[in-house]
Amino acid sequence: MILDNICHIETPEGVEIVLQPAGIPARGAALLVDELIRWGIILLLSLVFGLLGQFGLGLFLLCLFAVTWFYGVAFEVLNHGQTPGKRMLGLAVVHADGTPVRLPASLIRNLLLVVDMLPAFYVAGMLSMVLTRRFCRLGDTVSGTQVVYRQRGFRPAVPDVDGRATLPVVLTADEQQAVLAYAERLSQLSPGRAVELANVLTPLLGRQDEAAREHLLQVANGLRSSR
Repeated sequence: MILDNICHIETPEGVEIVLQPAGIPARGAALLVDELIRWGIILLLSLVFGLLGQFGLGLFLLCLFAVTWFYGVAFEVLNHGQTPGKRMLGLAVVHADGTPVRLPASLIRNLLLVVDMLPAFYVAGMLSMVLTRRFCRLGDTVSGTQVVYRQRGFRPAVPDVDGRATLPVVLTADEQQAVLAYAERLSQLSPGRAVELANVLTPLLGRQDEAAREHLLQVANGLRSSR
């Protein structure tokens, strides 16, 4: 069974982002894939540099250090938080607020893999994941990151509606822009948040909940057609 959860993050703009942290089974499978790739690269380098004698040994040791410590960092920073293993499992590393992971945080979480591996077989990391709501290993906790299912980063609210409507008052330019922004960002809002924002205008709309949301979208349709 995959031990996953749902996290709701509200941005300063009022947009709700829904993230699903990945549990131990999915992350373990991604780690296995990455380790196979990592050691495959190391084996290939050893065969190539082994043909160059002592000079090749020096180059191999440098490459071994780079692959061992920066394999995850390079992919996470340059590939939208996804190593090959995470990409195969549909996972990605992000900051705790849902923004893309950056170099400093990626460096910290990957360097602390050594701590997560203690005393053996990632026992410390798995224990930390079990005890935290977002399944963060120690490296994630310190760096302020988490691993989530990339495909489920956003949850669409509801589709647009047909028809046009007006309000019983004249809206200012800023108020009109706010209504249009609501309609344009609907796909980034959870259903509950979409209804909650629409209910703010219940005194003007004369409707609540789903009816208020639909009527507000019709008002947005009317504003678009008048421009």
